[in-house]
Amino acid sequence: MTAGLATSGSGGGRHQPRTADGLPLTTVEVTTAGCGGGWTDPRPGRQVFDLRNTSGTSAEVYLTDPETGAVYGEVEGLAPGTDRALRVTLGNGSYAFTCLPDDADAVTGPTVRIAGAGTVKSGPAAVPVTQQDLIPPTLAYQRWIQARTVQLAQKTDALRDTIDRGDLAAARTDWLTAHLVYERMGAAYGTFGDADGEINGTTAGLSGGVRDPGFGGFHRLEYGLWHGESASSLRGPADRLAKAVHALRDNWPDQRMDPADIGLRTHEILENTVQFELTGRTDYGSGTNLATARANLDGTRELLGDLRPLLKSRDSGLTGLDAWMDRTQHTLDAFDHDGRWTPLTRLTRAQREKVDADTGELAERLADVAALTDVRRTA
Repeated sequence: MTAGLATSGSGGGRHQPRTADGLPLTTVEVTTAGCGGGWTDPRPGRQVFDLRNTSGTSAEVYLTDPETGAVYGEVEGLAPGTDRALRVTLGNGSYAFTCLPDDADAVTGPTVRIAGAGTVKSGPAAVPVTQQDLIPPTLAYQRWIQARTVQLAQKTDALRDTIDRGDLAAARTDWLTAHLVYERMGAAYGTFGDADGEINGTTAGLSGGVRDPGFGGFHRLEYGLWHGESASSLRGPADRLAKAVHALRDNWPDQRMDPADIGLRTHEILENTVQFELTGRTDYGSGTNLATARANLDGTRELLGDLRPLLKSRDSGLTGLDAWMDRTQHTLDAFDHDGRWTPLTRLTRAQREKVDADTGELAERLADVAALTDVRRTA
């Protein structure tokens, strides 16, 4: 039996098995011919189902509302001969297990009804989204990215021209303006292919570090602009960056984002912000990681707006998520002093803890968006 599912009970009479932490425990069979067998004594409240796969193939298992298809809980990749725990809270209503064995049709078990739950309410449930559901927000986001590529080309050209003139003070301002346009496009990076490395690559994996011939793009210019390199040494990298950006702009209309990935990207933008920007790993001298984090937040907000029609009926925490978006924005905006951003190294301990706490909490809440927009198999 799965760890943590040890049962307890006294002899004599009929007793509900319980988990080690005292929750009611029901063993449910998962087979290719049937699903949900063993759930004969439905009760409300917090409880655990021990899903036991007695078949010869792996399966996904959902606990659903058979009328609406809303999913209360799921277990993926339940291997043959194994069991896994599914913890849920159930109130009044109708429920059924649906099993989706590999290479076989879905099987929905008998409907089980719970009544007399009193004030106990079921945990959150959401109707699964389909690939078709995600096409409209994906297309809307692709159009938004197209407009950003045009803007990016304009700002990158301005940066190149400023370096050509030898005005490096102005180039540092133009660098940040152009770089932040790119950083707002976070959900599309997977579709950019090699262009992302050419435009925004770092020294990771380069044996020569900042002197490696393969180091280019925004961060190469950042290093030079904030480490005293001459305009003549930066003209080549600036020209190559502009060419890469123009190629991205020209090729983008032919690219297609995968609708199945778009919800996950909503979470990954801020996850990468926490991992790379707030650790300073991508700072090559400008000290603008907090500006980048703010641009990443803008990109997240844009994508969340495209997904909002799907989330309104699925995400009970959407209002709270919006509040944390606003809170994190307010926190980051405090470090913008007319375009001169406070470097990470100059944050007080209290400031650093607040930035980390707010962005971390927001990233965690965005994980729910990724889960709710994950395309699930239904047949």
